[in-house]
Amino acid sequence: MKIGIISDTHGFLDPRVEKIFSGVDHILHAGDIGYATIILELQFIAPVTAVLGNCDDELGYRLTETVLLAQKKFLVQHIVNPLALTDPLQDFIQTERPQAVVFGHTHKRFAQVINGVFYFNPGYAGKPRFGAERSVAIIHCDNAELRHEFIVL
Repeated sequence: MKIGIISDTHGFLDPRVEKIFSGVDHILHAGDIGYATIILELQFIAPVTAVLGNCDDELGYRLTETVLLAQKKFLVQHIVNPLALTDPLQDFIQTERPQAVVFGHTHKRFAQVINGVFYFNPGYAGKPRFGAERSVAIIHCDNAELRHEFIVL
């Protein structure tokens, strides 16, 4: 199974995302969506699970979602600091026991296993600004492992 991972679109969906995500089975959007139309466009590619970011207004999404894909539980939340989890998030992770936590917010790519949980940030996918590198990602779910690849926009 292939999962497209995107975050921090801030109202802009790069036209290359459609080709990059072609063939994915599901898309996770880790917040700061911008406009509901972003999710509608992504849904033409594959089913989408999305969460609100700190810059999103009433789009009708929740702050945290869990979804089972390829028999693995993914927790999606916009603001996560894997190296200093808040107590409520740490409790939630201990209760839900996800294999992966997908997040955004920092605009920086991150991929690390901490205490048996894979923490993943695809980076920033919004409009080009200040020369910042933009990226999305694909997670491959093969048997017991999760493999990731970052794709620079």
